[in-house]
Amino acid sequence: MSIYQRIKELAKKKNISIRELEHQMGFPNGTLLKWIDNANSQKLKKVANYFNVSTDYLLGNENSEKSTANLDDLETIMMFGGKPVPEEDKETVLQILRSLRDARNNK
Repeated sequence: MSIYQRIKELAKKKNISIRELEHQMGFPNGTLLKWIDNANSQKLKKVANYFNVSTDYLLGNENSEKSTANLDDLETIMMFGGKPVPEEDKETVLQILRSLRDARNNK
């Protein structure tokens, strides 16, 4: 399955068109259709964050949609609900997530 096909399936699950996804990502029309075998890595990260999946999933290197986000990487928390997290809120979001992770790990 191509990168584009995986993205198309995720968009369908979220009831969003490819064109609308491209618009929300700030990509020119037709950008995602070109992603048959390869993609721009920064744009691929942006799409993966939007759908909360790993880039490996989009690339076909894993079958699970489950994201394995690294909380120490600010790039991981670029999108929430399809919209960019404001720069001034990123550190607060990271602190909350780290606290939740630590509480879960201490159980």
